[in-house]
Amino acid sequence: MQKESMEFSRRHWLTSLGLAPLVACRPRRERQARPSIPMPRLDEFQPRSTLVVPTTRVERPRFPVVDVHTHLTWSNDRTEELQIPMPPEEVLQVMNRKGIRMMINLTGGHGKALEKAIATFQKPYPDRFLVFTEPTYHWIVEPDYPKRQADAIERAHKAGARGLKILKYLGLGLRERVDSGPLVKVDDKRFDLMWEAAGALGMPVAIHTSDPVAFFQPIDRFNERIEELAMHPDWSFHGRDFPSDDELQQARLRVIARHPKTTFILLHVAKAEDLGFVSRILETYPNTYVEFGARINELGRQPRTARKFFERFQDRILFGTDAVPHGVEYPQQIFCDQLYEIYYRFLETEDEYFDYAPAEKPPQGRWKIYGLGLPESILRKVYYENAARLFGLDLKLFRD
Repeated sequence: MQKESMEFSRRHWLTSLGLAPLVACRPRRERQARPSIPMPRLDEFQPRSTLVVPTTRVERPRFPVVDVHTHLTWSNDRTEELQIPMPPEEVLQVMNRKGIRMMINLTGGHGKALEKAIATFQKPYPDRFLVFTEPTYHWIVEPDYPKRQADAIERAHKAGARGLKILKYLGLGLRERVDSGPLVKVDDKRFDLMWEAAGALGMPVAIHTSDPVAFFQPIDRFNERIEELAMHPDWSFHGRDFPSDDELQQARLRVIARHPKTTFILLHVAKAEDLGFVSRILETYPNTYVEFGARINELGRQPRTARKFFERFQDRILFGTDAVPHGVEYPQQIFCDQLYEIYYRFLETEDEYFDYAPAEKPPQGRWKIYGLGLPESILRKVYYENAARLFGLDLKLFRD
């Protein structure tokens, strides 16, 4: 009896609120069959946005540019043979069209390869190209490696090398017997004399450590870069004996802390998915810079956070693209007019939802990016002033 009374009171209350139909019994509708829609395969999916938003083409940058991250050459570590996919005269044509005053070729190699890279690019065009050297990794098996490598850096400097490039090979590829055995750690003390030599000679170290976070995660339905990894399964560092992203990042920080007189350029924004982490690095270590080659895909999908980052660290950010003048496999890096126009659009405009690479499908994650709309005072620093200060370049080179 009490239960019936409570139910009556509840119905009366709902009726007074005009909600009585919610408690009334309704006939169940029969479930209708949904029409069958043919679904494209994921690798065939190319959605076209229906957004109507401003589109700005930026053919030339607001100020002259120093691209500090390019790969105009590459070489064999053992044979010292140098590959030059595009002669400097052809590279200069793109540079002149796109307002690029200077390019820094990070992969100049060592020994004979370095000499050839400098003779091909830097010597005939000293105001347009700078060349970095690289370590001689196959010497790692030698007992005198630390001193031998430091001496090689000095010789490279005398030959004209302006900096030292460290590929992600250190930490993810180089092993104790070069190709076999345990991986050599980024903070292995056998490299300490090399870091010190670079610092003493005023040679910045452009260091690529780790890779996108997704490359260290399982290749499953939760991985936001699964298409990229499906195309390049060898880019995955999940499992096996590879260290984690955090282990690699911390090893690099230990190197930076041990060598405060050496300047380190953290390539690819160090960790573009976590600008809070990168901010703490720049706050803690005054001997660090960052550049953003092949990472506007990450920066451009967090435009408010990225703009604050650029505003805060405007004196420590360098322009870079990771450009390579060959092949079509990595459209986010192919050296061409369209690549630079996208970078300029990202930095200079407030355009919304546009492609971060000149490609039919997004190559580094299925999303689009937004422009930062940076003011001229910051653009000038990012485009050339920070690099000019770091490399001791004459500012007259950047006056039209």
